[in-house]
Amino acid sequence: MTAVGTSLGASLGTQPEAVYAGSVCAAMVCAGVLSRLSGGSREGARRARLLCADGAEPVFRWGGPGRSVAEAVARVGRRLGARLGREGWCLAAGAVLALSGESVLPLLAGAVAVPLLGRRLRRRERRRAREAREEAVIDLCTAVAGELRAGRTPERALPAVGMPDFGDAGAAVQAAARFGGDVPGALRRAARQEGADGLIGMAACWQVAVDGGAGLADGLDRVAGALRSERDQREELRAQLAGPRSTALVLALLPAFGLLLGGAMGAQPLRVLLHSPAGWACLTAAGLLEWAGLAWVSRIVRTAEEGDRR
Repeated sequence: MTAVGTSLGASLGTQPEAVYAGSVCAAMVCAGVLSRLSGGSREGARRARLLCADGAEPVFRWGGPGRSVAEAVARVGRRLGARLGREGWCLAAGAVLALSGESVLPLLAGAVAVPLLGRRLRRRERRRAREAREEAVIDLCTAVAGELRAGRTPERALPAVGMPDFGDAGAAVQAAARFGGDVPGALRRAARQEGADGLIGMAACWQVAVDGGAGLADGLDRVAGALRSERDQREELRAQLAGPRSTALVLALLPAFGLLLGGAMGAQPLRVLLHSPAGWACLTAAGLLEWAGLAWVSRIVRTAEEGDRR
């Protein structure tokens, strides 16, 4: 370090002040190198920030124009999603592609995709509601069986549990149990709802228990066990079909990646597809093949699920 300081002093001059300044500079450089090698760079940086902030720990956050732009984009996206819905994003994507490709075809394709995607989303919502109602039937049978084993009578056990997931039909079942009505008939009427088929088994157990004096709690446990086994089997089948579904989704998205790669390479695939007869033919054939592949995979999955229910 002294040698470095001497050399710096010689370069600055032969005065003692210059030699002293060179030694100090060399000491600072060596201390920085040693702290970097010893892994203390973060601690040194923290101490420097504390020194500059007069002992108060400064808070560094991401800010500036980048953050404001990101927040504005997220805010606009939330507002558009609330107004257009999830299927409305197809129209927005078609508008963006129409502007970038200078063609009206993507906008028309987005408009066609809106009702198709909406129907698919509604089908998914109905399936989720059906599965939630099936789970509610299992919970109802288990809860009523528990109330019966706790010492309640069937007429008091059912109102104590409640049936909020079955709407007006559930309220009718509650009223029939509370005022001595036809509980099995009310259960069968409530079983007409999608996903509430298990209430038919509950109605049969109730009818047998009233007419023959059989144990209602044991029958409800058997109904709940059967419904639970069917649910577990369906979930296992869905887990096994997750692989083919993911593969089909990846294959369906490959053309989009191809377009992005072609655009990055400067080939201008959108201009070729949207502004030439050969491109129109390729686009039509690709769309038909894409639809056929997705429909084929969906049919295979739907057939497997329907066969499992049977």
